[in-house]
Amino acid sequence: MRIKAICTDIDGTLLDKNRELSRRTRQAFAALPEDFPVILASSRMPSAMIHLLTDLKRENNPLVCYNGGYVLPASLEKNALSSVWIEPEVCQKIIAQTANTSIHVSLYSEDDWFAPKMDPWTKKEEKATKVKASLLGNDQVIAAWKKSQSGAHKVMCMGTAREIQELYQHLQRELSAALHLYRSKDTYLEIAPKSISKATGLREIIAGFGISMDEVMAFGDNYNDIDLLSSVGLGIAVGNARDEVKAVANEITAGNKADGVALSIEKYLL
Repeated sequence: MRIKAICTDIDGTLLDKNRELSRRTRQAFAALPEDFPVILASSRMPSAMIHLLTDLKRENNPLVCYNGGYVLPASLEKNALSSVWIEPEVCQKIIAQTANTSIHVSLYSEDDWFAPKMDPWTKKEEKATKVKASLLGNDQVIAAWKKSQSGAHKVMCMGTAREIQELYQHLQRELSAALHLYRSKDTYLEIAPKSISKATGLREIIAGFGISMDEVMAFGDNYNDIDLLSSVGLGIAVGNARDEVKAVANEITAGNKADGVALSIEKYLL
C-alpha cells in the first residue's frame, strides 16, 4: 500500500502534553514532500486549526473542521467544499434543556465562536485553542441565524460531569436521530449534525487530489475518530486512545505525549 496523504486528529493525538506540536512532530512533517497533503481533522473551528498548519509549514493544506461539518479546501480563502449545520430551532431545543443548570453553551458557525459570557469555561477554551470568543447571548445568536438562514456547525456544552451526563441522556432520547452527541470529556458534550463525520469531510478533500481513501494514513484517539480510522487504508490509534478506537485501528502507535504520530510517519514515509 502506498500512502499518499495523512489525516490526523489534533487534541489527544497530534499535540503533546502541553497541547503543542513537539519538536519531533514538526521535524517529521517537515521531512515530507512539500506537495504531500496533510489534512487536520478536528471538532475545532478553523482559526483554532490554521495556526497549527502554519507551525507545520503546511499553510495551503485543507481542513476538516467541526468533525466534518465545515470542510475547507487547500486555498482556505475560497468557499467551503461543504457546510452542514444544525438548524436554529434545534439549537433552541438543546439550549432549553440547559435551563436551571450551570451548563455553559457555546455556539459555532463557520469561523465564529459565540460564548454567552466570559466565565471559566470560555477562558479555558480560549487558552486551549488560542482563539478569542465573541461574547453574545445564545438567544441573540439564534435570532441572527434565523434571519440569515444559517445555523450552528457545532454546539458545545460544558459543565459538571453529572449535568453533562443528564443532558446527554435526554438529547440521546429526543434528538439522536438528527444529531451526533460526542462526549469528548466527562465535562464536555460536543454536538454536530448526524449526517457528517471526519470521514465524510476527508472524502470531500481527497477527491480533489485524485487520492482514494485506501491511500490515506489517519490518526485518532477518541470516539469521533472511529469512522475516520475505519474508512482509510491505514488507520492508526495513538497509545492513549479509547479502547473502541483501538479496536477499529489497523495499528497502535505510541501515545500523543510520546510522539506517536511522528513515530508512524518516520516508520512509513521517511
